[in-house]
Amino acid sequence: MHTRWKPSVTVAAIIEQGGRYLLVEEHTPEGLRLNNPAGHLDPGESPVQGVAREALEETAHLFTPSELVGVYVSRFQREATGEDITYLRFAYSGELGAREEGRALDDGIVRTLWMTLDEVRASSARHRSPLVLRCIEDHAAGQRYPMALVFTDASVMAGPR
Repeated sequence: MHTRWKPSVTVAAIIEQGGRYLLVEEHTPEGLRLNNPAGHLDPGESPVQGVAREALEETAHLFTPSELVGVYVSRFQREATGEDITYLRFAYSGELGAREEGRALDDGIVRTLWMTLDEVRASSARHRSPLVLRCIEDHAAGQRYPMALVFTDASVMAGPR
């Protein structure tokens, strides 16, 4: 029987203010790594809803996505276990809103930090994936697409049958 290949769908917030990008430092099986505020798309949510949720969970700030930076595919092979994962990432830019006072950062997130593009480039050995830098470089180059490029049918939000 053929097993269907299923990439892991993720969403990422590319947040820039004053020439600095917001990153998170997080514990991973490979050690302490830097990442964009990002995570897996949950069942029943659109990519736009997912990126707003992930940004809030990982930074304790509201995030309103306004443009699609890009759609990315990458592959990761975990050395310790041999796990082979393909990621399909939707990266959005937008407005960072107010901090939710008293909100703890998501489990595994150590801290948030602001870095210039040069600092992000210089820290690439610590990135969770090559997409961290690629998404930021695309954003810095002005790459943007309309939100309507990604359509989510209402059936996604419907409960199980």
